[in-house]
Amino acid sequence: MSHSIDDNAARPERGRAGLLKTAFVTVLIVLAGIGIIWLIFSTEPQATRKDGAREMAMLVDVETVKRGSYHPTITVMGQVVPAREVTLSARVSGQVISLNPSFNPGRRVGQGEPLLRIDPADYEAVLAQRQADFQQALAELELEKGQQSVARQEFELLGEEVSSVNEALVLRKPQLEQARASVAAARASLRQAELDLERTRVRAPFPAQVLDRQVATGSEVSAGSELGRLVATDEYWVDATVPLARLRWLNFSDSQGERGAPVSLHQQGVWRDDETRQGNLTQLVGELDGNARMARVLITVTDPLALDQAQGQPPLILGTIVEAKIQGRELDEVIRVRRDRIRRDDTVWVMADGKLAIRQPEIVFRDETYAYIGSGLESGEQVITSDLASVVSGARLRLEGDPQ
Repeated sequence: MSHSIDDNAARPERGRAGLLKTAFVTVLIVLAGIGIIWLIFSTEPQATRKDGAREMAMLVDVETVKRGSYHPTITVMGQVVPAREVTLSARVSGQVISLNPSFNPGRRVGQGEPLLRIDPADYEAVLAQRQADFQQALAELELEKGQQSVARQEFELLGEEVSSVNEALVLRKPQLEQARASVAAARASLRQAELDLERTRVRAPFPAQVLDRQVATGSEVSAGSELGRLVATDEYWVDATVPLARLRWLNFSDSQGERGAPVSLHQQGVWRDDETRQGNLTQLVGELDGNARMARVLITVTDPLALDQAQGQPPLILGTIVEAKIQGRELDEVIRVRRDRIRRDDTVWVMADGKLAIRQPEIVFRDETYAYIGSGLESGEQVITSDLASVVSGARLRLEGDPQ
């Protein structure tokens, strides 16, 4: 039995038609693969961050807040300056013949303590002359009083009536007034000579520290010559700058003697962390700081060199920059929380009924450490202190020891 085979049927397609068919099939296969892959990914269940946060309770730390009255702290920087400074000047001329060993830069002197002596010889001679002049004037006054008494007796013996003008002349009243004027002038000259002699001793006007001395033994000085510079040691000022918006929170000293707000001072990098000095806010200076355009205030520190206080108090040094923490006016009925509890967009995270609540409270004041909240947060609520990986309102929360 014989079979005939069709050679054209067994032979593969050739030419352009075959290539097109092959390309079409390939494209179909690729499209089918893409469709299958898309279908797999689009139908796969997705675990969202929001759902995960809601289903799993996050472990948090909280603090319970309460409403009360607090004093905020306003932190500023200031420079230590003298409250009283004087440049000593000679009031008489002459040669400096002696100096007090304490009249040297850095040394301290007491009130009224002699600092130097100008040669008094010329002034002692003038004083002796003025004393003699004064005694002579007194003697002339007594003589004139005697002559007036004699003139009165003679006038009474004559028994004549004369005008009041002539009577004054007869009784030598002008001569008596002239003698009295001479006594007054001699007394004034004597007093001036005494003052000039006293001024040859230059004394400290108040308890002070010597900053500078410009003369030595043998120096010739004239009236007005600068001798040295002193600063009072009973108190210093801290000249600080405060933002204008903060002035309404400050209490200054008043005319009735009420002390201003307490201030804690610290010199960073120089004093230990636990070393501070205490002062009081004294007054507002009536001008703005030229560079920062902020208000200038003065803080008074008594005994700045720690001379009378217990040992261990750091002394203040003129010209240094210190940090001043001023106690602000009391805020009533507010909640105080640390500044790091205030989250993005001034929100606060609260744990309420085991869930996360995001609040946006009214913040009435912020200082360097705390924020003070007027409304939007109540006493007894639990503010979250820990950071959260996901922040979703209504997310479940738990505390240490709570069941998951």
